[in-house]
Amino acid sequence: MGRKTFKLDKILCKKFGLKIKELRIANNLKQDELAFKSQISPSYLSAIERGITDTTISTAKRLAKALGVDIKELFEF
Repeated sequence: MGRKTFKLDKILCKKFGLKIKELRIANNLKQDELAFKSQISPSYLSAIERGITDTTISTAKRLAKALGVDIKELFEF
């Protein structure tokens, strides 16, 4: 069961990252601009968008605020 859960986590991270990238592009923001507005490093944002890292709820809240959306929209795939 552990491996299946891990695989689902990886899928969720990938979908979340693609959603962040989609919203960033829709807002005509470069990665470094969104990173600055969200108070995270550009390399961390890049890792989130590529789906290779997990993130915290507080970071998701800052990303949502910087993108001008409700946090729940970040999880609507």
